[in-house]
Amino acid sequence: MTDLYDLAVVGAGPAGLAAATTGAEQGLRTVVIDEQASPGGQIYRGLERSPLAEPGFLGPDYQRGAVLLERFRAQDVEIIDRSSVWQVTPECEVAVTREDRVRFLRARRVLIATGAQERPCPIPGWTLPGVMAAGAGQILIKAAALVPDGRVVLAGAGPLLWLVAWQYVRAGAHVVAMLETVTNTARRAALRHLPRAIGAPDYLIKGIELMRTVRRAGVRHVTTVTGLRALGDENVKAVAYCNGGTWRELTCDLLLLHQGVVPNLQITRALGCAHDWDQAQLCWRPRLDAWGNSSLPGIAVAGDGGGIVGAIAAEKRGELAGLEAAHRLGTLSAAKRDRLAKPLQAEIRRHTRIRPFLDALYRPAAVFRSPPDETIVCRCEEVTAGEVRHLADLGCQGPNQTKAFSRCGMGPCQGRMCSLTVSEVLAEALSRPVEEVGAYRVRPPIKPVTLGALAAADLEEFASDDHGHEQPP
Repeated sequence: MTDLYDLAVVGAGPAGLAAATTGAEQGLRTVVIDEQASPGGQIYRGLERSPLAEPGFLGPDYQRGAVLLERFRAQDVEIIDRSSVWQVTPECEVAVTREDRVRFLRARRVLIATGAQERPCPIPGWTLPGVMAAGAGQILIKAAALVPDGRVVLAGAGPLLWLVAWQYVRAGAHVVAMLETVTNTARRAALRHLPRAIGAPDYLIKGIELMRTVRRAGVRHVTTVTGLRALGDENVKAVAYCNGGTWRELTCDLLLLHQGVVPNLQITRALGCAHDWDQAQLCWRPRLDAWGNSSLPGIAVAGDGGGIVGAIAAEKRGELAGLEAAHRLGTLSAAKRDRLAKPLQAEIRRHTRIRPFLDALYRPAAVFRSPPDETIVCRCEEVTAGEVRHLADLGCQGPNQTKAFSRCGMGPCQGRMCSLTVSEVLAEALSRPVEEVGAYRVRPPIKPVTLGALAAADLEEFASDDHGHEQPP
């Protein structure tokens, strides 16, 4: 028989853990499904089983997750770890693969807490070995205690880039340079939001301290970089960068790229939830109400998967979603939900005061969102930006047409690494807004599942099982 839960949470990051904990505290039978061996998500990855002798060098924000995990472990929540969710249906059915075995779950309510992913950062040469996303470089430290022994260059823009540089310096890595692509236009735009950002002084102070530590370590800081190219044959040997109209080169063994983070939307896209284009953050986000409810009954979203807010605000949004789940499922009155929500809502407002400033300051420049023709934008199918522009010239009006003509977005990553870029390249080529051009249609399976696993599953029992379980409003 398929398992029936009150609340199924997809993702064990800050929002997912907080939502599951709150739901369980309110009497809901709760399950959490996550791809990692231990909970924590990307932010608190490896916190319970760190391979690092001294994980404290990752900083106090990383250690903060211990409190959240302790509270989570105190509750009777089932966790299905090392598992991939490859389908969620509007009827709140969840298909999971673990160790090549398929399991089906049913819930009265599903919360998507899959968090953020790094924005695609295609530059010429970015497919060379030795070129990675900054977040991937951070994961190597957290998950495997791997610190590069060669010359490291970080390039791009965003708070995470500075955090990774700070952590690499503290870990003893040889960080050669920080090539920052923040434009003067973005700096001026951010100044308008500075008065509000001062209301969150701890974030500003933390950012200043990160920068100060990196610079004191002798890391070269190049500002207003307007172009990047990774150079090499079999692996990266150098990075070329344009500054003040002049191209220069820096030798390196590892190049870490970053242009901010965006919501991970694969599940909400596959479900058919309504999405809106966020012009401030230059990305799509699911359309949600104040409690995280999506456009589909019984499906909710919490954390950065609903729009980038940061770890603490994501955690508080997860708690709100847990309270809402309990209310919708009848274990918590509206009055008590609202009373418990008030301090959480105040915390969210406080921790998101910095967002307009950060969104404006680290807004990715157009050249990195719509790269030169020779740049590969779809790594899986090796489709270049020039090919996408050519398809626009031939009459393709959206990314799903380019997919049909070029297989762009049809590889193993299912468009995760190219969707935004393809939409932006097409929008530029067609002289239309991105929201009109649209995004890929996503269909299950959203993660790989083998035919053997499907053949071994009791699909007939799942299909014939009673679908009449109560659906929340």
